[in-house]
Amino acid sequence: MLARYDGFADWYDREFMAKPGAGADTRALVVQLLGGGPGRLLDVGCGTGVFANTFAELGWSVTGVDVSEDMLRLARERPLEVVVADARRLPFDDATFDAAVSLWTHTDMEDFGRVVAEVARVLRPDGTFVYVGAHPCFIGPHARFAFAQGVPELHHGYTTAGRYEATAPGVTPDGLRARVGAVHLPLGAFIAAFLEAGLRLETFVESALHEYPHMVGLRCRS
Repeated sequence: MLARYDGFADWYDREFMAKPGAGADTRALVVQLLGGGPGRLLDVGCGTGVFANTFAELGWSVTGVDVSEDMLRLARERPLEVVVADARRLPFDDATFDAAVSLWTHTDMEDFGRVVAEVARVLRPDGTFVYVGAHPCFIGPHARFAFAQGVPELHHGYTTAGRYEATAPGVTPDGLRARVGAVHLPLGAFIAAFLEAGLRLETFVESALHEYPHMVGLRCRS
């Protein structure tokens, strides 16, 4: 699997996570949906492991999986075990983890449904899977919504699933997506990924910094 974030780890950590208050909205939502441990927690697409301290404070023992060696180079400095792996083929036995999280990853994955099915496989019965990421209706190739401010400017392309490039109207010049590209799933296909994996959807949250939601959060059970 192509590790599109290789070469960008230091920039990503500095630009998105090192600033005061960075990731606070994501952190608050995932804490709300996940709750406390103890137990084994799998962080799928953990990147640089920026939320590992939060999960540890909640009482979880964290294992992070990512395909990017560069991102995991920074994650190894944080309180989690790291494994280099393609999330479509997780290197764990069935029913290994009590809970799983994945944050802002569906826009990076070519086959998100397969990833969710793998998460469901490695969860123990009645295990929790929390996902937080971009709102498919307002973040994507069709929506110019820079920094989640103002009113989204919508263009054609919402119903077309798949990878899109830096020329799409929704890509901010010199931003993350201009560097690594992105994958779009319409909302229906996004929700179907969880249901088709056999997960039970318990909670769905739309979260907004301003008037329009830029982020969704889900809690499912295996």
